[in-house]
Amino acid sequence: MTSPRRSGAVIAGLVVLTTALLTGCSTGENAVAQGGTFDFVSPGGKTAIFYDPPSTRGTIGDLRGPDLFTDEQIQLSDFTSRVVVINVWGSWCAPCRTETPELETVYAEYRDRGVQFLGIDVRDNRDTARDFVTDRNVGYPSIYDPSLRSLITLGRNYPTSVVPTTMVLDRQHRVAAVYLMALLAEDLRPLLDRVTTER
Repeated sequence: MTSPRRSGAVIAGLVVLTTALLTGCSTGENAVAQGGTFDFVSPGGKTAIFYDPPSTRGTIGDLRGPDLFTDEQIQLSDFTSRVVVINVWGSWCAPCRTETPELETVYAEYRDRGVQFLGIDVRDNRDTARDFVTDRNVGYPSIYDPSLRSLITLGRNYPTSVVPTTMVLDRQHRVAAVYLMALLAEDLRPLLDRVTTER
């Protein structure tokens, strides 16, 4: 029989472990849960999910929020008829530090082909986030969303609690793919090559 003291210690240990899993950022390459409501469930635990054919793709909510630097409103509708790559990130997130230069490389290659990148900076200090973007020469805008208010507009069918997450929207702003991992340029290029040529 387990003593009450030992049972209490086990329960306390589980609470600490669960809290760490829900609130800490992984030091590896994979996305991590960040707590809050999480209705999206990755089919089969996949970290790359593709939605095809295009006619079966769903849409997200009316994404909008303040620009990280200027505080001016950015909204998804600003990018009509463009493929949009939405990246959820935080300066505190190790996988985000890995993928940011890769995303910037792809942005530079594809912006003249009708592709817009848009970051959503979550659970972050504004000055730290600005330094992160400046130090890495990120050329695309980010919504500053420390409270996850903008992120919630993605809707219940898409991840709102995983950092990093990257969503690729086609020209009609339907969800073509969701990545629940740190991306390399080679991961993203084949999808953008395909989605930019869709009619």
